[in-house]
Amino acid sequence: MRIEHVAVWVADLEAMKDFYCRHFRGAASTRYHNDKTGFSSYFLYFDDGARLELMHRPDRADAPMQAERRGLAHLAFSAGTALEVERLTERLAAAGCELLSPPRLTGDGYFESCLLDPEGNCLEITL
Repeated sequence: MRIEHVAVWVADLEAMKDFYCRHFRGAASTRYHNDKTGFSSYFLYFDDGARLELMHRPDRADAPMQAERRGLAHLAFSAGTALEVERLTERLAAAGCELLSPPRLTGDGYFESCLLDPEGNCLEITL
Protein backbone atom coordinates (compact mmCIF):
# COMPACT_ATOMS: atom_id res chain seq x y z
CA MET A 1 0.00 0.00 0.00
CA ARG A 2 1.19 3.54 -0.73
CA ILE A 3 -0.29 7.00 -0.75
CA GLU A 4 -1.11 7.80 -4.37
CA HIS A 5 -1.18 11.58 -3.98
CA VAL A 6 -2.11 14.44 -1.67
CA ALA A 7 -4.34 17.28 -2.91
CA VAL A 8 -4.39 20.91 -1.78
CA TRP A 9 -6.89 23.65 -2.68
CA VAL A 10 -5.07 26.83 -3.70
CA ALA A 11 -6.15 30.38 -4.51
CA ASP A 12 -3.45 31.07 -7.14
CA LEU A 13 -2.91 27.88 -9.13
CA GLU A 14 -0.11 29.15 -11.38
CA ALA A 15 1.88 30.79 -8.58
CA MET A 16 1.65 27.71 -6.37
CA LYS A 17 2.65 25.41 -9.24
CA ASP A 18 5.68 27.61 -9.91
CA PHE A 19 6.59 27.67 -6.18
CA TYR A 20 6.60 23.88 -5.78
CA CYS A 21 8.34 23.26 -9.10
CA ARG A 22 11.05 25.85 -8.38
CA HIS A 23 11.78 25.06 -4.73
CA PHE A 24 11.06 21.32 -4.59
CA ARG A 25 12.01 20.26 -8.14
CA GLY A 26 8.47 19.16 -8.97
CA ALA A 27 7.54 18.47 -12.57
CA ALA A 28 4.05 19.68 -13.50
CA SER A 29 1.52 17.89 -15.64
CA THR A 30 -0.46 19.73 -18.26
CA ARG A 31 -3.07 21.96 -16.63
CA TYR A 32 -6.48 20.30 -16.45
CA HIS A 33 -9.53 22.57 -16.71
CA ASN A 34 -13.25 21.79 -16.59
CA ASP A 35 -15.26 24.53 -18.31
CA LYS A 36 -18.53 23.48 -16.65
CA THR A 37 -17.32 23.71 -13.03
CA GLY A 38 -14.35 26.08 -13.36
CA PHE A 39 -12.16 23.46 -11.66
CA SER A 40 -8.48 23.45 -12.66
CA SER A 41 -5.56 21.40 -11.39
CA TYR A 42 -1.98 20.33 -11.87
CA PHE A 43 -0.34 17.14 -10.71
CA LEU A 44 3.24 17.72 -9.57
CA TYR A 45 5.61 14.76 -9.79
CA PHE A 46 8.63 14.39 -7.52
CA ASP A 47 11.83 12.32 -7.79
CA ASP A 48 10.61 9.37 -5.70
CA GLY A 49 7.24 9.08 -7.46
CA ALA A 50 5.23 11.07 -4.92
CA ARG A 51 2.57 13.36 -6.39
CA LEU A 52 0.95 16.54 -5.16
CA GLU A 53 -2.27 17.75 -6.77
CA LEU A 54 -2.84 21.50 -6.68
CA MET A 55 -6.51 22.31 -7.22
CA HIS A 56 -8.36 25.57 -7.87
CA ARG A 57 -11.98 26.50 -8.31
CA PRO A 58 -13.03 30.18 -8.31
CA ASP A 59 -15.74 29.64 -5.69
CA ARG A 60 -13.16 28.20 -3.25
CA ALA A 61 -10.38 30.76 -3.78
CA ASP A 62 -11.42 32.88 -0.78
CA ALA A 63 -12.40 29.99 1.51
CA PRO A 64 -10.72 30.08 4.96
CA MET A 65 -7.60 28.00 5.58
CA GLN A 66 -7.89 24.80 7.60
CA ALA A 67 -5.00 25.63 9.93
CA GLU A 68 -5.42 24.48 13.52
CA ARG A 69 -8.30 22.16 12.67
CA ARG A 70 -8.32 18.40 12.56
CA GLY A 71 -6.96 17.00 9.33
CA LEU A 72 -3.84 17.54 7.29
CA ALA A 73 -1.22 19.32 9.42
CA HIS A 74 1.73 19.73 7.05
CA LEU A 75 3.46 18.51 3.91
CA ALA A 76 6.88 17.02 4.67
CA PHE A 77 9.68 17.10 2.11
CA SER A 78 12.93 15.18 2.54
CA ALA A 79 15.97 17.26 1.62
CA GLY A 80 18.34 14.34 2.20
CA THR A 81 20.91 15.85 4.59
CA ALA A 82 21.01 18.32 7.47
CA LEU A 83 22.98 20.73 5.28
CA GLU A 84 20.30 20.57 2.58
CA VAL A 85 17.56 21.14 5.19
CA GLU A 86 19.44 24.30 6.24
CA ARG A 87 20.02 25.45 2.65
CA LEU A 88 16.43 24.88 1.51
CA THR A 89 15.10 26.58 4.65
CA GLU A 90 17.30 29.61 3.89
CA ARG A 91 16.14 29.74 0.26
CA LEU A 92 12.47 29.48 1.21
CA ALA A 93 12.78 32.16 3.90
CA ALA A 94 14.61 34.43 1.42
CA ALA A 95 11.77 33.83 -1.06
CA GLY A 96 9.29 35.18 1.49
CA CYS A 97 8.07 32.01 3.22
CA GLU A 98 7.31 32.60 6.89
CA LEU A 99 9.71 30.63 9.09
CA LEU A 100 7.83 28.86 11.89
CA SER A 101 10.82 26.98 13.34
CA PRO A 102 14.45 26.99 12.21
CA PRO A 103 16.37 23.79 11.46
CA ARG A 104 16.70 21.82 14.67
CA LEU A 105 16.79 18.34 16.14
CA THR A 106 13.37 17.61 17.64
CA GLY A 107 12.65 15.57 20.75
CA ASP A 108 11.64 12.57 18.64
CA GLY A 109 14.92 12.62 16.70
CA TYR A 110 13.91 14.45 13.50
CA PHE A 111 16.12 17.17 12.06
CA GLU A 112 13.62 19.57 10.56
CA SER A 113 12.43 23.09 9.95
CA CYS A 114 8.89 24.36 9.40
CA LEU A 115 7.74 27.17 7.13
CA LEU A 116 4.55 28.36 5.48
CA ASP A 117 4.19 28.22 1.70
CA PRO A 118 2.89 31.36 -0.08
CA GLU A 119 -0.72 30.46 0.75
CA GLY A 120 -0.14 29.46 4.38
CA ASN A 121 0.19 25.68 4.12
CA CYS A 122 2.68 24.30 6.61
CA LEU A 123 5.79 22.71 5.12
CA GLU A 124 8.17 20.51 7.07
CA ILE A 125 11.67 20.19 5.63
CA THR A 126 13.47 17.14 6.99
CA LEU A 127 16.23 14.66 6.25
